[in-house]
Amino acid sequence: MVASPPDTSPSIHVRGAGPTGSLLALALAHQGQSVLLEDPLTAPELQSRSRAYAITHSSRRLLQRLDLWTSLGDVLVPFTRLDLRDAGSGGRVLFGQQDLRRRNRRHQAIGWILDHRPLMRLLLARLEKSPHVTLGLGRDQDQMTREPAAFVVAADGPSSPTRQSWGIDVVQHRYRQGCLTAKVVLRGVEPGGAYELFRPEGPLAVLPMADGSYQVVWSAPMQHCLDRADLADGAFLDALATVLPEGVEPDLLLDRPAAFPQTWMLARSLRHGPAVLVGEAGHRCHPVGGQGLNLCWRDVETLTDLVASQGIGPRTAARYSRRRWPDLLMVGLATDALVRLFSNRHPLLVAFRQLLLPCLALSSPLRRLCLSAMTDGPLRVGRPLPD
Repeated sequence: MVASPPDTSPSIHVRGAGPTGSLLALALAHQGQSVLLEDPLTAPELQSRSRAYAITHSSRRLLQRLDLWTSLGDVLVPFTRLDLRDAGSGGRVLFGQQDLRRRNRRHQAIGWILDHRPLMRLLLARLEKSPHVTLGLGRDQDQMTREPAAFVVAADGPSSPTRQSWGIDVVQHRYRQGCLTAKVVLRGVEPGGAYELFRPEGPLAVLPMADGSYQVVWSAPMQHCLDRADLADGAFLDALATVLPEGVEPDLLLDRPAAFPQTWMLARSLRHGPAVLVGEAGHRCHPVGGQGLNLCWRDVETLTDLVASQGIGPRTAARYSRRRWPDLLMVGLATDALVRLFSNRHPLLVAFRQLLLPCLALSSPLRRLCLSAMTDGPLRVGRPLPD
């Protein structure tokens, strides 16, 4: 990244200090840009969320560029096996490190699981130390800075007040499925293993965390998610035991399950003059495959590269929008297709899956193609990877 002199850097306002907004502010500060980062939540509130993220190699490269990867080393939990199973057809595909692209194999993981709290602690600590960042946390919308800025970035989430104030409409599809997340202690999982289980009511992801704990992302009809979230601990673990792979048993619930609606959403435009939408302010996809945060962080990578090479202004905003649309569309459509293909009992689709999964299990090139799209992004498939 090319650094600009601090005394001549134009002012950039980033609205929203979640993982995406904070990472973007830090990346811009690394270039010497003067950044104001605002959020209605305080620092403790920003760190308090109980959830985990799947980190792919595209995000790993960005964190390395920003000198964050090594500092997160103690809290990143790698997984070296991804066990994909389809309850409807009985098919199974096992992805391993040999299915990664050669440049990614040396990092000895298909992906990593990262807890929200240590991630936000590190990002906020780095932001506080940066001489190029002004933090405005704990400000409600009425207290947000209204002074004109050379460049404004909205990273304030899927209900983005900034996007609404700009009059940008969205295209969206509300799934009948909801999403239930919980942290549990499991036994019977092989070390380094993660699961993606396709079931007729929706996919179930089991992601390894530290000390034998796991993040469960359980998709099902929304009312089922709400009912399960209200169960007593023992009853919830009993319900979970019925959907886990054979030999895997839940022992302890570590937090209260939380249920969320699922939506595919894409803003009709990612720009508004010399301003842009980043992360979930501009798009959302189904959580199957763990693409959400990685897709948001590819927004960060694209925008910071453009700012470094072209500066800020309407032209940069327009180019950012054009560059991000193909990735957002491809991932959104791919995750939607996976849900539609596997979350049903239609005889023709079950028969198709009975043919598809054995072919995938037997074909190394197909597995490498799928894993490359998942870990590097669909636009990197067949293209050289950066160092």
